[in-house]
Amino acid sequence: MKRIIKKVAVVGSGIMGSGIACHFANIGLEVLLLDIVPNALTETEEKKGLTLENKLVRNRIVNEHLANALKSNPSPIYSQKFASRITTGNTSDDMAKIVSYDWVIEVVVERLDIKKLVFEQIDKFRKPGTLVTSNTSGIPIHYMSEGRSDDFQKHFCGTHFFNPARYLKLFEIIPGPKTSTEVLDFLFDYGSKYLGKTSVVAKDTPAFIGNRIGIFGIQSLFHLVKDMGLTIEEVDKLTGPVIGRPKSATFRTVDVVGLDTLVHVANGLYEGCPNDEAHNLFKLPDFINKMMEKKWLGSKTGQGFYKKIDKDILSLDLDTLEYRPAKKASFATLELTKTIDKPIDRFKVLVKGKDKAGYFYRKNFSAMIAYCSNRVTEKTDEF
Repeated sequence: MKRIIKKVAVVGSGIMGSGIACHFANIGLEVLLLDIVPNALTETEEKKGLTLENKLVRNRIVNEHLANALKSNPSPIYSQKFASRITTGNTSDDMAKIVSYDWVIEVVVERLDIKKLVFEQIDKFRKPGTLVTSNTSGIPIHYMSEGRSDDFQKHFCGTHFFNPARYLKLFEIIPGPKTSTEVLDFLFDYGSKYLGKTSVVAKDTPAFIGNRIGIFGIQSLFHLVKDMGLTIEEVDKLTGPVIGRPKSATFRTVDVVGLDTLVHVANGLYEGCPNDEAHNLFKLPDFINKMMEKKWLGSKTGQGFYKKIDKDILSLDLDTLEYRPAKKASFATLELTKTIDKPIDRFKVLVKGKDKAGYFYRKNFSAMIAYCSNRVTEKTDEF
């Protein structure tokens, strides 16, 4: 069967959903972006005399989410004019439109009960053969398609993008119990050829590949930060461009993704992987629990590990949990790598460092390499 994707529907317009919608618009596709209908009017809407039945109100959530995404930095859209390829709507009035779409991607809140309700609606309106995938970051795929039609299950699997969807390369494809080989092969090739991703087929195990390894890395680092007395600026200096990663490094990346998302996956791993040798590492440190209590979730709440006030960027002191002016981080070992262009060539210098930076790299990377080695056969057959 020759499958052609011209129209994609994205259900869920939060940071991730809007980002995915923009990325499909980037490659020239027609996109339908849907979200729920508000259950109350805003003060502005009341002053205008609008009601909950007004289309502007009913599409307020999706339109606000998309508008915020289009203003974000780094931009999810290659050109602002490409946004015209995205049509917005809501799941109450517009779900029936998916009958004319080739691929429906679910990107709603990480709750199985809500996802199953969404899939029930999608199964009702989709045409046979339509691809249906979930962007879940860790909920088992086999739970989601329970009770759905045979055709739905044959064409259903996980397709996990990473935030920001336009820039991060990994594209995990996680088959369900009845996903057809044709669907897996198609998505693998599509991710590589059209979405510009590195496609990987992952097994349906807790948090799949990226988040299992990623959460281990971040949680390991959270504990190491406290043990070594490092600041968040020092960690981001050590884990950014010097080792070939984006400037957002570690803590800024968590702010962009959302601390609540990280905590959700970490808690899932703590509960779902009792026999993991790193089980205790998935337990959240106190400073994370306190940030969650204060709702310091990152960009979505205006503050997390970093906080912007006017033009000033403040950093969180992990000992006092108070914000302070950002401090410049510097290490002698990093200075030795300034004349080395390729990140891969810097590592032999970094791990031999005699200062705190050298110790950090030896401790951090040895733990990561050992953990990955132990997890390979559990997570994927692609090795």
